[in-house]
Amino acid sequence: VTPRRRLLAELASNRTQIVGLELDHSRILAASESSNADDEHDPEGATVAFERQQVMAVLDQARRTQAQIEQALDRLDRGVYGTCERCGRPISAERLDARPSTSTCICCAT
Repeated sequence: VTPRRRLLAELASNRTQIVGLELDHSRILAASESSNADDEHDPEGATVAFERQQVMAVLDQARRTQAQIEQALDRLDRGVYGTCERCGRPISAERLDARPSTSTCICCAT
């Protein structure tokens, strides 16, 4: 599988995840709006608030991942994919296999 195909497949999967998380977030908001729960005083309210924050945290991470994949595709288009953005050395094939959207070699990542 070429790096472009792998990145595009990851991007498609990521976008599906984002759509699902956005739907989950909307459902949580709708459920909390339709109830009279007071997060501070209602035992169930705390659960709803926790679920909302948990979904938002995962959604934020998914959006960061999307941006990283899009940046990797841009690096591929510019012919610099697989080159560390910090030191300019090649990123190992093993690292790119494990993290195709990475922009740094293992030395610069630590």
